[in-house]
Amino acid sequence: MSLLHPARRLLVVLLTGALTLAGLLVAGAGIASAHVTVSSADAAPGGYAKITFRVPNESDTTSTVALRIQVPTDAPLASLRAQPVAGWTVTLTESDLAEPVETNGEQISSAVTVVEFRAADGGGIAPGQFQEFSLSGGPLPDADSLIFSAVQSYSDGTEAAWIEPTIEGQAEPEHPAPVLSLSAAGSADATPEPAATTDPATGSDTDSGNGLAVTALVVGILGLVAGLAGLGLGLTARRRTVSS
Repeated sequence: MSLLHPARRLLVVLLTGALTLAGLLVAGAGIASAHVTVSSADAAPGGYAKITFRVPNESDTTSTVALRIQVPTDAPLASLRAQPVAGWTVTLTESDLAEPVETNGEQISSAVTVVEFRAADGGGIAPGQFQEFSLSGGPLPDADSLIFSAVQSYSDGTEAAWIEPTIEGQAEPEHPAPVLSLSAAGSADATPEPAATTDPATGSDTDSGNGLAVTALVVGILGLVAGLAGLGLGLTARRRTVSS
């Protein structure tokens, strides 16, 4: 039984490590892009807007069957409607507010606080797919952003709670709550789906940047692999020349 030459053993170890690292980078990029996000093309303080939630399915084996959205109660929306989605039912839950608020000169004491989209039996968002759910409402508060906590339910009974706050200067949490930016020029998700994120339907500049970065890293690693292979061939050829 012949043993590998030390140079060949080193080459095998380096090649294996490089290919493993490349695989981890690609897999990690997919996980990072699986956030539930929210965006709007016309959201502005004091106005009405179409608000869209993009929901990628993170699981490789089960479907997403429900999405529950918590509407902020500290800045309630006097008017809120849901856009129908084929194969899904939608329920709007209205609750009494702790304190009445004035909107357009009127006092409101209750507002929609929870919106739930639920798939029909046997339906849902399958592995590798995503779905968008839209609301229309306002007036939006006089603020820079609006936070919508969300819970994503799977067909196996598990849930992903997108409720963690994103704090400036700190690393992004594992399950960030969707943040809607408000501006006269429109809005962009504060925690963009490195997308499906972009998130899949509309994409985002952040997502493109992440994809290019991963591609560059993988190309660099493959270049390293090619270089190591060339080194191994060179060493083999040199040994043959010396031995001859």
